[in-house]
Amino acid sequence: MASRLLRPLPRLKPLNRLQVILQHLKKSKHTDSTAEVLLENRGGAGIITLNRPKALNALNFPMIKQIYPQIKTWEQDPETFLIIIKGTGGKAFCAGGDIKAIADAGKVGDRLTQDFFREEYILNNAIGTCKKPYVALIDGITMGGGVGLSVHGHFRVATEKTLFAMPETAIGLFPDVGGGYFLPRLSGKIGYFLALTGFRLKGRDVLKAGIATHFVESEKLPALEKDLIALKSPSTENIADLLNSYHMKAMNKMSPTSLKMSLRQLREGASMSLQEVFTMEYRLSQACMRGHDFYEGVRAVLVDKDQSPRWKPASLEEVSDEFVDDCFKPLGNNDLKL
Repeated sequence: MASRLLRPLPRLKPLNRLQVILQHLKKSKHTDSTAEVLLENRGGAGIITLNRPKALNALNFPMIKQIYPQIKTWEQDPETFLIIIKGTGGKAFCAGGDIKAIADAGKVGDRLTQDFFREEYILNNAIGTCKKPYVALIDGITMGGGVGLSVHGHFRVATEKTLFAMPETAIGLFPDVGGGYFLPRLSGKIGYFLALTGFRLKGRDVLKAGIATHFVESEKLPALEKDLIALKSPSTENIADLLNSYHMKAMNKMSPTSLKMSLRQLREGASMSLQEVFTMEYRLSQACMRGHDFYEGVRAVLVDKDQSPRWKPASLEEVSDEFVDDCFKPLGNNDLKL
């Protein structure tokens, strides 16, 4: 009986614990706060965090080599339902590729000049063809290589802090990372303008240009990320529904009456002369002076500065077509005469 007690089998338990600890340490290297990229699973989400805040999260070669295989792994993992990418530091999502390192390498004939672009474009393509929903939280500076990490994904969420540009022509390069694909597909010729001038778009303009798919206030991003992670078996459709709900919350800061009035103003103004537009706009100005929302908006934004206007009506659904029609009616002898 005593010999049985001395059998080595129970000694495996400490070894098992050691194996668990070693496996945990191996995994945790990806979430080391000093690493340039943090890779982690939370719920059903794979999360990529660009972690070079002092360099505005500029993308370097080692970061590319970490991100690409992880995306491919998550793409095949039945436990991972979506991928989220974001930046740390509060100033930038990703300010671009580490161009200085590439220039230094080129001066001495280093292979980095070939390897960086090859691997970066392979990563950009993996994002553009990813089978899992890919959500980029482009809060802050998003330029060059940072655009490549975001614009080809399913969802790009801009904030009031977003600063977008493709500034490559200013450094003797060209708008790469798939610029030849997404820029000419933007509405009108704005993509050509952005490519040739390096012009910077800010905040909501990134959404209006078609680069972002949604707009959310920066302070709401932690809550959005939490809600994304909490989705049960998220699909492209229910991720879109969640993003739309946050997007509409941002839009709800606007007066519902002003939104409906402004939409009709633009639709009618498209076929009017300049003088007809001024006549129409004078009628609208007087409708605003008769109403509630102008005074409430000035109070909330400029007087009390609580940024919490109480609109009446409070929703788009409550603003009737009849009410909007009344705003556009002629004012008789009080109409603007030009």
